[in-house]
Amino acid sequence: MTRTALITGASTGIGALYAEHLARRGHDLILVARNRERLNQLASRLSSQTGRSVEVLPADLADSQDLARIETRLREDASIGLLVNNAGIGTHTALLESDVEQMTRMIALNITALTRLTYAAVPGFVERGEGALINISSVVSLLPELLNGVYGGSKAYVTAFTQSLHKELADKGVQVQAVLPGATATDFWSIGGLPVENLDPAIVMTAQDLVEAALADFDAKRLISIPSLHEIERFEAFEASRQALNGHLSNQQLAPRYRRG
Repeated sequence: MTRTALITGASTGIGALYAEHLARRGHDLILVARNRERLNQLASRLSSQTGRSVEVLPADLADSQDLARIETRLREDASIGLLVNNAGIGTHTALLESDVEQMTRMIALNITALTRLTYAAVPGFVERGEGALINISSVVSLLPELLNGVYGGSKAYVTAFTQSLHKELADKGVQVQAVLPGATATDFWSIGGLPVENLDPAIVMTAQDLVEAALADFDAKRLISIPSLHEIERFEAFEASRQALNGHLSNQQLAPRYRRG
């Protein structure tokens, strides 16, 4: 059975494209975002084009009450078998030029909401022995120096959280994936204060290409999807080096480099 997919940040960009592709794959949809009008327009179009049931749940996931409503739905609706944690905000503004309240809101959405929604959905997936979780992270999770540190740190959390969940849930019938977009042509950039037109076109991927590639990786059960990385061997070598640290990072004795004489 193709289960219902709940997608956050679904009104535009990457989230809206996930909605379109998943509906065409036979999923009924629950679309979550702040903009009711855009959600309704998307729901009407997708329902008409695909014949799937598309429900709209307007919510600001940085608001605790709105977040709680979506958590409750995830816990209580056994038809939901796929959660796409796409909602998030970002900025290119340097730390010293950023407003701490805006950064706190970023943490609330990029980290807290994603974590709470995951905790709401995954126990049901495990109980039913099937389900999937897609977390939209960013390439800056690997290179946090590239943009604002709070944004990079929040996405590093998303990637690490997904990797840990994969290890914990792999034998429980639950598939987990982190998608790490590079620069992508969405309104993410203008919302963050740097319209995409200011970027080098050579580094900007279309959102359509991104989502299609990420879903191909999902079908192949790839944990980490980086559609803009041509030489995937570079990431595989990076990951192998990281894994090789296991067993070497904790020791009763100081490393020899700290010994005097």
